[in-house]
Amino acid sequence: MEFPCEFPLKIMGNNKPEFIEMMCDLVTKHISHEISQAAIDQRQSSSGKYLSLTLTITAESKQQLDNIYQELYEHVDVKMTL
Repeated sequence: MEFPCEFPLKIMGNNKPEFIEMMCDLVTKHISHEISQAAIDQRQSSSGKYLSLTLTITAESKQQLDNIYQELYEHVDVKMTL
């Protein structure tokens, strides 16, 4: 992987009203730009219990991605990341 590059972060978690904002805030702490609405894709599970997000960011390094994934892993509302 060559940096910088466009990188899709896939995050699955509890479907609650603040989930998207919480995930965007968490990721934005690690990047040098805001996440635009066009860079956010969301889908609800068929039951509506879970929400799947894809946040496309400009990744600067492997360390940056490792830091983002570590914080996502530790978040109580995140069930899975890809």
